[in-house]
Amino acid sequence: MEVPRLGHGISSPVSPCEDMIKNLSLEAIQLCEREGNKSQDSGIAEMEELPVPQNIKINNITCDSFKISWDMDSKAKERITHYFIDLNKKENKNSNKFKHKDVPTKLVAKAVPLPMTVRGHWFLSPRTEYTVAVQTASKQSDGDYAVSEWSEIIEFCTADYSTVHLTQLLEKAEVIAGRMLKFSVFYRNQHKEYFDHAREAQENKMLPSVKDNSGSHGSPISGKLEGVFFSCNTEFNTGKPPQDSPYGRYRFQIDAEALFNPKTNLYFGDFYCMYTAYHYVILVLAPEGSPGDDFCKQRLPALDITDNRFLTCTREEDGRLAFHHAQDVILEVIYTDPVDLALGTVAEISGHQLMSLSTVNAKKDPSCKTCNISVGR
Repeated sequence: MEVPRLGHGISSPVSPCEDMIKNLSLEAIQLCEREGNKSQDSGIAEMEELPVPQNIKINNITCDSFKISWDMDSKAKERITHYFIDLNKKENKNSNKFKHKDVPTKLVAKAVPLPMTVRGHWFLSPRTEYTVAVQTASKQSDGDYAVSEWSEIIEFCTADYSTVHLTQLLEKAEVIAGRMLKFSVFYRNQHKEYFDHAREAQENKMLPSVKDNSGSHGSPISGKLEGVFFSCNTEFNTGKPPQDSPYGRYRFQIDAEALFNPKTNLYFGDFYCMYTAYHYVILVLAPEGSPGDDFCKQRLPALDITDNRFLTCTREEDGRLAFHHAQDVILEVIYTDPVDLALGTVAEISGHQLMSLSTVNAKKDPSCKTCNISVGR
């Protein structure tokens, strides 16, 4: 059974009040805070006879929900009318302190058969560590509650976006992608030292590295997928790559066909903005059968390379391949295999190094209606 959603007109007080507890209409969840081992709530009585939840289990974890169950002494089971679930974000992996300001700390739900589903993007975020403890409670005739001791504290972590959630992001990105512009090269901007290191220590190759945590918090590729980042956006008036760069004054440039062809699979990875008017779409290019391809098949929506709103590879009448990219989004393309520098050229660009445009570990704007979906931020 799904835990009901809190009404918008109820706030979470610093110290819960009797009136709020008595206003449990239709068994809606109310938010409270607790201090110490037993509830200090005004109007809540203590009753030692109520069983304390034991052996708490958390499973079926998604990016914005989980199922919870536990064992109890059956002697007073019939007297239990409600469960108090204390849910908190962990401050960090090495701390037992909780962040009360970021998440409601007590969910009050009607006692239902276990396991019970706790769901809600308004207090659960993807890929986030939480702690949970449980009390049993009995609502009295005067509206007060008798409560048990708190259970042990259990830790768990929510999951990444599923392909269903990523498909929702994909559909939002398609709305603003704009018309397609022709391009002919992929390029990667870096400092001179990066390319020197590739030549001297990596057998003249740019090697895949783990993607950082930029973009949507629930993206399954952040911190997991390995690849080499490329760009392909062109200037509208010239049809060529821009001369400015946020990543370095040296540019590796390679013919598009070397990375993107009928033997390459294309996946949608993310859609986000950084508190600006610019929106970014992350795409993954993975050679068929490669480790990166296997990773993406299990986690990301696949795109038809000849027919999508972001990046296409089609064959013209003369047999040559033609390439197009979306005009109104900035594409970040991850190629999942090593790339030999001998396949392209490295040269210094003439423009500026615009550090303000860097997306390294960039945080997504959680308030943007264009690029957010109805799950945890």
